[in-house]
Amino acid sequence: MVVRIILCGGDEAGRGALLGPLVISLVAARKGAIGKFSKIGVRDSKLLSRTRREMLYEAINDIASDVEVGLITPAQINEAMANDVSLNELEATHFAQLFDRIEGDVDILYLDSPDVIADRFGVRVNMASKRPTKPAGMKQLKKAAEVNYTKIVAEHKADSRYAVVSAASIIAKVTRDKAMDAISAEIGIDLGSGYPSDEVTINAVKKNLDNGNLLKHVREHWATMANIKQSKLENF
Repeated sequence: MVVRIILCGGDEAGRGALLGPLVISLVAARKGAIGKFSKIGVRDSKLLSRTRREMLYEAINDIASDVEVGLITPAQINEAMANDVSLNELEATHFAQLFDRIEGDVDILYLDSPDVIADRFGVRVNMASKRPTKPAGMKQLKKAAEVNYTKIVAEHKADSRYAVVSAASIIAKVTRDKAMDAISAEIGIDLGSGYPSDEVTINAVKKNLDNGNLLKHVREHWATMANIKQSKLENF
């Protein structure tokens, strides 16, 4: 028997990073289980320490009916940018693919929207998904009695409004932290968090612009990367 899933939340980690993957996550849970997330201290991952996130990661997996994670690689991001596909479009497509893997019927899919126009991200996910979905605000669809449509609610700061989205943000963040640790170990260079604001990350890239193993993990179309290359030319 397929378990009926009531609520699902989606969020990402690593969107603004210079290095490493953009990680997206969906967490689904029955309505009666949603309250457990708040009880164990689930909230926006940015407000939690790495140790606390990793503890909650295990608890979230125990409570959730389904947890799905996807990694969008720097190579995929670079290809999209080269073909004038926005990061919002790329992310929406991958969220749709992830949502299509969720088993059972979902009443509402809450998404932390990266789009300036929050609802537009939900529309993009709706268009890319193979499941019967409808963005919030869309008029009630005529449907066969046996079809259950999922309402997509895309909002700014959804990770601080809905516990199920907060849970997804923790899953995504823990997964990305582990991915960055693995990349650093693979290359043999401490790459830090991978974000432009991280001095360890920037110094690692500046010192290793000829290291092909590192460069395959770089988002080459980012303005930060262009600035680093320009700075090296000027100081050559």
